[in-house]
Amino acid sequence: MGYLAPVAWYKAVATADEVVVEQKEHFVKQTWRNRCRIAMPDGPQDLVVPVVAAPNHTALCDIRISDHGNWRHHHWSALRTAYGKSPFFEYYADDFAPFYEKRYEFLADFTEGLRMVVSQLIDLETPVTLSEAYAPPIPFEELPVPTEPYYQVFRQRLGFLPNLSIVDLLFNLGPESLLYLK
Repeated sequence: MGYLAPVAWYKAVATADEVVVEQKEHFVKQTWRNRCRIAMPDGPQDLVVPVVAAPNHTALCDIRISDHGNWRHHHWSALRTAYGKSPFFEYYADDFAPFYEKRYEFLADFTEGLRMVVSQLIDLETPVTLSEAYAPPIPFEELPVPTEPYYQVFRQRLGFLPNLSIVDLLFNLGPESLLYLK
């Protein structure tokens, strides 16, 4: 799982009987574990949660978030810029704002908290458990990317941008998000 994971991940969850979120895998830099992609007025933009440098083979559950660069403020501002005019941003903003106000020590706690909120908001009922021991996860890159277009705020300017962060789907489709995922 990752930071506001891509639509493809949530589609896989929505169509699964149950899901185990891998917490013991080694953290790999420049993956979706600590980044998400959103649609900005000028095109896609990655938001990256900075992490404290850790030795090789550090488990994902042990990766600490760095407070370097006031990233929480920048991420929340980017989300407001990207989705402030979307149909459902104001409806869901209060559910996401606390994640950018509170300091989280561990990346896994931050991303799991966001996953739980997203799942609740889209009424995703697939049972999800956290791994106790390492089991190789399916990499995001191997998940089939949904290409069926849905409404996006900047679609007229940028065309349809597939497989953005789940917040793109949620802020644009609201309660219909689960229908798209299934």
